Amino acid sequence: MKKLFIASLLAAVALPALAETTVAEPWVRATVPAQKATGAFMRLSSDADARLVSASSPVANVVEVHEMAVVDNVMKMRQVEAVELPAGDTVELKPGSFHIMLMDLKAQVKEGDEVPITLVIEGKDGEQETVSIVAPARPLNAPAGGMQMKHGQ
Repeated sequence: MKKLFIASLLAAVALPALAETTVAEPWVRATVPAQKATGAFMRLSSDADARLVSASSPVANVVEVHEMAVVDNVMKMRQVEAVELPAGDTVELKPGSFHIMLMDLKAQVKEGDEVPITLVIEGKDGEQETVSIVAPARPLNAPAGGMQMKHGQ
């Protein structure tokens, strides 16, 4: 019994440890009828250096990691290979920056819908982990932070 315990302990120590990735405040922008794309946004943090390499969702036929950036005074959006997640830092996927694009939507995403998304995170050692989240759909005009501002208060 003691040998089995020691063997189990050694096996556990020998297993590679995947980075613990935390997702905070995920959300998706609602769409209008016939709109075929939208963005998903969230804050990501990892306890070890890692990177977001891909995502998927049953609500879209195509899901890509994108970046918006100003190039020669023109705002451009492009697919990126990965978003770096430095250990201990929080990286925000937000409008006008890094985000997840949900394209060729299968149906309209309505305010209040819950959109399942699976993120693929890769550690420095090449090991991958999946993180499943559910992102609520916010109205088209929702501020990036999701906070509703009231005038006169």
